[in-house]
Order: sequence, then C-alpha cells, then structure tokens
Amino acid sequence: MSLDKQTASRRKFLQFLAASPLLVGTDLAAMAAERPGLLPDPMLWGHRTLDRVISSPKEAINVFDFEPAMRKAVPPAHFGYMTSGIDDEVTLRRNREDFQKFYLRPRRLVDVSKVDMSVDILGTRYPSPIVLAPVGGQRSFHDDGEVGAARAAKAGNHLQIMSTMTSYGVEDVMKARGAPIWLQLYATNKFEVAKAITQRSEAAGCTAVAVTVDRSGGRNQEALFRLRPSDTRDCNACHDRTNLQTNLKGRAMFQGLDISGLRNTQSSAMNWDYLKRIRDITKMKVLLKGILSWEDAVLAADAGIDGIIVSNHGARSEDSGRSTIDALPEIVEAVKGRMPILVDSGFRRGNDIVKALCMGATAVCVGRPYIWGLGAFGQPGVERVLELLREETHAMIQQMGAPTIKHLTPAMVRRA
Repeated sequence: MSLDKQTASRRKFLQFLAASPLLVGTDLAAMAAERPGLLPDPMLWGHRTLDRVISSPKEAINVFDFEPAMRKAVPPAHFGYMTSGIDDEVTLRRNREDFQKFYLRPRRLVDVSKVDMSVDILGTRYPSPIVLAPVGGQRSFHDDGEVGAARAAKAGNHLQIMSTMTSYGVEDVMKARGAPIWLQLYATNKFEVAKAITQRSEAAGCTAVAVTVDRSGGRNQEALFRLRPSDTRDCNACHDRTNLQTNLKGRAMFQGLDISGLRNTQSSAMNWDYLKRIRDITKMKVLLKGILSWEDAVLAADAGIDGIIVSNHGARSEDSGRSTIDALPEIVEAVKGRMPILVDSGFRRGNDIVKALCMGATAVCVGRPYIWGLGAFGQPGVERVLELLREETHAMIQQMGAPTIKHLTPAMVRRA
C-alpha cells in the first residue's frame, strides 16, 4: 500500500473512532477528533475516560486525575480562574508541549538502590526538590486553603511559597507549616504597602521574599470570563469586586494597611532601583520570580540578587509563547552557578522535574496540580498530589542512574 493510501486509511479510522458511540466522552474520541494523525498507539488500549471522576485521593494514579475532580467540586468561576491562561493561551500550551522538545539519556549499571533526592535551597536542606509554588486565594478552592496546603507541605517537608494574595495570614500559614516559608511579593504601585507586607512576613519568620516581576500590566483571562456567566452564585457575598480597594479588604495581608491610592497589586514602574529599595528594608533573601531571558538573569546575579525563579506565571501573566523549560538552559549557562535557579510553570510529571534538574535547576515549583488536589479534597488531596510527584521523581531518578540529585547532569538531557 502506498504512503498516501496508508495516511488516508488512518485518517478514516480516526474519524470512525471519533464518531463511535462506544467512545463518546472519552479522551480517545476527543484526541481522534482534534488531533488526527497524532494518536499515540498506547491510547488504543490504555486510555482513560473523562466521565470517571475519582472520589478519593487514594484513587488517583497521577496528578491529572485531580483536575476533573476539582472541576466537579468548585464553582465554575473559581475553576475558570485556575484553569485560564490569557489571550490565545499559546504559552499555556507550550508549558506542557515543550517538554517533548527534550529527551533524557539514562545511564546504566549504577547502584540506585538508595536514592538521595535532598537539595539545599538557600542554606536549608529539603528531602525533595519539589516546592509548592505561590497561588493566591486558595480558600476559593477549598476552605482548608493555604493552611491545608501548609499542613500537606509539612507532611512531606516541602518548601512552601505563600502568595501576597493569600486567604490566610502569614502567621497562620507559618504555624500550620511548622517551619519557615517564603513570601511571594506583588510589589504594588505603592511602596509603603509592599514594605509593610514584606516586614510583616519577615517578623512572622519567612526567610525569603520572591518578588514577582512578570506582572507589569493587565491580562485577558478568557477562560475565566467565559465560565463566569455560568456561575449562578452571588459573588459579592464572598468578595466585593466594585474596585481594588474593596476587593482587597478580604485579603489577609492587606488588613490594617492604608491602601488608598493603590491602583494595582503589581507595579508597572518596577526597575532595579525598586529592587534595591526592597533589599534595603529586609534581611530576608531576595529572589526574582518571572525571569525568562538570560540577560535579566545575568543582571540579577550582577546586582547581588540571592536567586531567581524562571517563570511565566503558569502562563497567567503574558502570552509570549515561551515556555520555562525552553528558557531554562540558556539561563543556567549564563548564570554560571552564581545563584540558585528555581523553575515553575507546566510541571506535572516526575520526568518533567528530572529534565529541569538535569539542566541545572536547583528545585522545581509546582502550582496547579496541588491546587487541583486542594479543590477536590482539601489537605488530603494536596498530600496525595505531592506524594505522586515524589514517587514519580524518585523512580525517574533511579531510571536515570543517579544516586543523588548532583548526579543529574546536563549530559543526561538533549534537545530533540
């Protein structure tokens, strides 16, 4: 049979699968309809159906199992807020697709009966390179909120980074975690507000502040805007969105602050002088969160910044189309070990994490997956998500022939 006839036959077969009543509602039918010619062979026997939603964290086989459960459990507008990127969501897709640009090169005949996954992050040793990324307003997804996430982080001894837009105050989150956490700072256009939040967090015991630098303008969250009309609740019963000031009244870290004149929780005017002002008001370590180019990473190292987080805000701040896993290698090369480099955005699997570690990342921050777990089941859901990620990462490190994280080297990963 000629190649053209084979392609035509395959296309007809995929169209048949997409229309088959036996497969309606399954991942297989959706993939056959939307991605003809790209259907992977394992899906013929190993697909899962979208209508079978897990009813407990223990049923989850991977972190993706939690997203449908979260969608079932939380209000539509809240789910839309979490799931959305912005504009055409090119970056949102690239954050996942670009992991396929890289493949791993395992080494054999290495004793990996014992694997040490521990990492040193700014002077503190953690048993895992998996960090809880900052996510705002976690009580929007479950009443456990950041406190439940902190207890889950404590169970696995993970570093937790708390958002400025936290539902619970830093003191409550610190108490639940039982160990120092980091603050993620939205600097705002009013320095006095940023100063108060930073110093309150330091007083509570935070050891580092990660200043977000990738939210310099507005954002068009289309998925949120399309799902919001289907939410029949009176949202004003929970939060008043009349203006920024009334909205922030319910945010724990803004309580008692003079927020008059506050136009934005970000700062469009932020520059290196602003960063110096932040460093001058705190003894905490200062990191920059949102770096995507090697030039800015070098400037950060030259300025004495303590570390960076390579991030595109989970594709929620801009739609440049650049994934963090694509940006990471050039940034690591340019920094030359002068400061720790963390990375987030799009990490869902143990092999995703291992690829970043091979490239030179110190640790990997995970956001949406643990929020899926939180929204679906509260603290137990977060614990299971972190457990699955630890198990997958541990297994992948063994497969790589690496007894420790330090044995994961750039030679073990290649661009496809």
